[in-house]
Amino acid sequence: MSQELWNYLFIGLSFALYIGIAFRSKAGSTKEYYVAGGGVSSFANGMATAADWMSAATFISMAGGIAASGYNASRFLMGWTGGFVLLTTLIVPYLRKFGKVTVVDFLGDRFESTTARLVGVVCAIFICMTYIMGQMRGVGLVFSRLFEIEIATGVLIGSAIVFFYAGLGGMKGITYTQVAQYVVMIFAYTIPAVFISLLLTGNVIPQLGLIGNYTQDGAEAAIPLLEKLNQLNVDLGFPKYTDGSLSKLDMFCITAALMCGTAGLPHVIVRFFTVKSVKAVRSSACWTLACIAVIYLTAPAIGAFARTNFMNEVHLSSYNEVPEWFNNWEDRGLIAWVDKNQDGILQHQAGDVFEGRVPEFSGERGVSGERILTNPLTANANEVYYDRDILVMANPEMAGLPRWVIALVMAGCVAAALSTAAGLLLVLSTSISHDLMKKVIHPTMTDKQEVLYARLASFVSLLIAAYFGINPPSAIVAKTVAFAFGLAASSFFPTILMGIFFKRVNKFGAIPGMICGITFTFGYITYFQFFADHTNYWLGISPEGIGFVGMILNFVITLTISYLTPPPSAEIQAMVEEIRNPRAVKN
Repeated sequence: MSQELWNYLFIGLSFALYIGIAFRSKAGSTKEYYVAGGGVSSFANGMATAADWMSAATFISMAGGIAASGYNASRFLMGWTGGFVLLTTLIVPYLRKFGKVTVVDFLGDRFESTTARLVGVVCAIFICMTYIMGQMRGVGLVFSRLFEIEIATGVLIGSAIVFFYAGLGGMKGITYTQVAQYVVMIFAYTIPAVFISLLLTGNVIPQLGLIGNYTQDGAEAAIPLLEKLNQLNVDLGFPKYTDGSLSKLDMFCITAALMCGTAGLPHVIVRFFTVKSVKAVRSSACWTLACIAVIYLTAPAIGAFARTNFMNEVHLSSYNEVPEWFNNWEDRGLIAWVDKNQDGILQHQAGDVFEGRVPEFSGERGVSGERILTNPLTANANEVYYDRDILVMANPEMAGLPRWVIALVMAGCVAAALSTAAGLLLVLSTSISHDLMKKVIHPTMTDKQEVLYARLASFVSLLIAAYFGINPPSAIVAKTVAFAFGLAASSFFPTILMGIFFKRVNKFGAIPGMICGITFTFGYITYFQFFADHTNYWLGISPEGIGFVGMILNFVITLTISYLTPPPSAEIQAMVEEIRNPRAVKN
């Protein structure tokens, strides 16, 4: 069976499963649309939350980042993992006990302010739109490779599928679809890792393969895989794979922003509103962490394997003899080669021939058959460009794995991007239909009208997300998503945390704190992404890490103003005390 047929088979079966679940789980009320009726089991919610969490950034781009930059990419592993611990210990048990259906509901009621609710809606839209454009980019990458179409067309196809099952079923449909997507993802991530670990190191367990010996050069010449990677990198002029190039301050700020941003992501928080009780929240959190751990403990091995395979396959290869996978990705514009010295040989060495820009194909071929590019070249040594987000998808092809494994990976990549996009879309739609329309503009609307507004909001949000998926602020999925974490860290996380644990915090401090935190972070990201030199950062802190500074700004402003203004009402302070009291547990 050809690769195309395997791809169609796996993708077709998975789509049929998702759509079938959406039909069977159609939401009939606002409670089912927003929180799946509040009766999801801890185990099912654990798998669904893990699927919601393991986005295209995790599944596709995190391992690709580890492959491309080694130690530097550990910021994603540390930040996202640590952040989930913060989320499940400091945030979700208390918000679930509060008993509302959205994060913005908590802000509006806790601070007794319509303005706080409106600011929360704006923050949720900014965060989710930034996040979802990264997912749409991931969907476009996968569909581009699967069906040999442009990335833009792939984004539009993915958007239509997400709208169908998210808009139809709401949280009820999303939850059980995400359970199925987690199963697809876990097999798609681990099975290729096992195969490649056996081929490169002889270890059936990828994590042991990462710290084991590289055996491809023969048993007598076997050396540790990481040492082999360091040798390959140094020989080609790159830094050692296990060394970092980011400054300590920037590394700390990025990791902290990812960590605190994770604990403030509304689409992950709301997943824990679907379980039966506060006790079930903690049980569901344990299941979620266990499900996530399988992926996160495998990602470093996949990244190292991909880096090794890529350098072995590409460097000093004749273009006329490059493997088929190279040409496949080149045809999609995601790999490119410039024959600078006209020798017909690919030199993959240190240097960036395109200075970070995506290659543009002129439509013509060179003497050696290479694609002629319109980009102005630099004097650096590297002749090879690749989009790091493709490495997870290309890894099975580079390793020569069976075609059904390649198709399985593609199905997993699609599942990862679609699962998170659906969760983000739900938060966007509920922020508009429930938090804005129902709570502020039209309080007397019926349940039926509210669900209708939610579906309309989903459609408009997806159109905007599709545009930015086609024209993202960064070509790297994980980097685009990191901006969303910075926005969440500077707005929701400190405000929710202080709202739970500081009775004295009031609306006079919380509102300007959120506004200043997210405005500063968004302004810094926008300025350095679109208008300024990308290296001349303030104190060396990159846009990925500036959310940590925005968070500190939020804390300082909120606490200072709150203690200089009247305290909240006695009723609000009693409510906060009840939320924090473990003996006063609500279902």
